[in-house]
Amino acid sequence: MKWFLVMCFLSLYSLQAQQIDYNLKKGYIAEGYDVVSYFKNNPQEGKTEYTTTFNGVKFKFSSKENLNTFKNNPESYVPKYGGYCAYAIAEKGDKVGIDPETYQITNGKLYLFYNSWGINTLKSWKKLNIDNQIKQADKNWEKIKFKKN
Repeated sequence: MKWFLVMCFLSLYSLQAQQIDYNLKKGYIAEGYDVVSYFKNNPQEGKTEYTTTFNGVKFKFSSKENLNTFKNNPESYVPKYGGYCAYAIAEKGDKVGIDPETYQITNGKLYLFYNSWGINTLKSWKKLNIDNQIKQADKNWEKIKFKKN
């Protein structure tokens, strides 16, 4: 029995230690932008009255409708790579912040990008083969997704 309890504790500790590192600037994924609104091609800031938590991460929404849409299928709306800049993940295997209004939907997935100080990584991303970029980013993300930034 004692051995069983030790194994349970270690399993829970391991699971907790292995949580994905999400980009939670401003306390929410996508800096508090409504992840469903991106798929309507109209990114909007979420409101505190429409929030939920998924995988231990807080999300804000601009409407009750979008909140309910998310709750019905959350995996479809969570940004790729923990909400970090897709281009930086692909090119350098590095976690970089984003501009929540700089994004692309590809194959039904939300990709966010850095855009500040004259550097727009979405423009750089589009100049390359996007399928290859996604493959490289997926590969790099597997190596770094549990490391805290």
